[in-house]
Amino acid sequence: MIERYSRPEMADLWTLENRYRYWFKVEQAVCRAWNEQGVIPDEDLKNIMQDVDFDVDKILEIEAVTRHDIIAFLTYLEQKIGPSARFIHLGCTSSDIVDTAMALQMVEAGKVIMDGFDLVLDTLRKFIREHQGLICMGRSHGVHGEPVTYGFKFAGFYAEFMRDKKRFADAIEDIRTGKLSGAMGTYTVITPAVEARACELLGLKADIISTQIVQRDRYAHYFTALAIAAGTVERICVELRHLQRTEVHEVEEGFAKGQKGSSAMPHKRNPISAENMCGLARVIRSNSLASMENQALWHERDISHSSVERIITPDSTILMDYVLHRLNRLLEGLRILPENVERNLWASYGLFFSQRVLTALIEKDMPRQQAYVVVQKRAMESWETHKSFPDLIRADEEIRAHLSDAELDAIFDIRHYTRYESEIIDRVLAEK
Repeated sequence: MIERYSRPEMADLWTLENRYRYWFKVEQAVCRAWNEQGVIPDEDLKNIMQDVDFDVDKILEIEAVTRHDIIAFLTYLEQKIGPSARFIHLGCTSSDIVDTAMALQMVEAGKVIMDGFDLVLDTLRKFIREHQGLICMGRSHGVHGEPVTYGFKFAGFYAEFMRDKKRFADAIEDIRTGKLSGAMGTYTVITPAVEARACELLGLKADIISTQIVQRDRYAHYFTALAIAAGTVERICVELRHLQRTEVHEVEEGFAKGQKGSSAMPHKRNPISAENMCGLARVIRSNSLASMENQALWHERDISHSSVERIITPDSTILMDYVLHRLNRLLEGLRILPENVERNLWASYGLFFSQRVLTALIEKDMPRQQAYVVVQKRAMESWETHKSFPDLIRADEEIRAHLSDAELDAIFDIRHYTRYESEIIDRVLAEK
């Protein structure tokens, strides 16, 4: 992933040097397990457990000859550790090391992403409470529907992020799986006991059955959980982009001193953060498709998945980490414009009261279809003439024959739309 969309906390996890360190960590755990079985002498284990400085360039030089990254890595260890290195990789195949180390890295990356979820959720919680009661227009198909509140709107995002967090937590536990069962997964040299102990030392569970690799449904679970979460990020950002349109202008992204919006038009303040995250979310979702394509490999294994995962694993985790932190910054700096919210609320002449009028007439024993025609007639008149819908309803003799002034006053009380807001928000924020 490019530096522009990378936070060091996550990007550092995926450096080549760190990859070698994780491989070595797995090899050391296997050696410790063999030592406990009496196969590797204590003195040799002591040598193997020493820290090793990894010279990436040197290992790559060896790989240029071997054309095999694990063999290059093992050759380097032999040069650094000496004769005791003969015990390293005992009974293992390359995928034992790569897949088990990858599990460790993906779990660590998952922890960073989970912190990002918590950051966004905390900010959303504050935003919801701050804007609870701020009535705004709810829209379906982009058209005015009925009023909601900004607290209610963002509570929906909060609830979705909570589900995203749970899905991803489940995916982390699924990927927390090691495999140290040899070339075909049948323990030709290594034993189930060594596998179980090494995985225990690493904080992983041993796969109950594997081939030469950990099966890629676990990876697909991880990446699709990220993809769904990215979809939530985009849903929020699409909403914020719409709300920043000139014709709507209910919210504004933070705009720093000295910031520029357009190279040609000095007046522009563009929703660049929301747009940026919509684009990055597409990349994360696209990567999840590649992870699902990796499930069907030839027989006990081929390497068609390997090249894919070298790209999508760092890229997807780096991007998810980035967008969560950028989204948090956007939400923290988001400015709500109450005067524009109020303007837009009444821009459709109070037509949002139509369902309440319809329901009241039905409750007065008017047939539903008749009531619908009566209300729709006044609604269309309001829309075409730009006259207040409540005023037209009050002036309609047929309606007045069924509804009193007091009943109409109650119908046109906008507070009706917020009567359950607190209950809904409290219910959402109580979710764990």
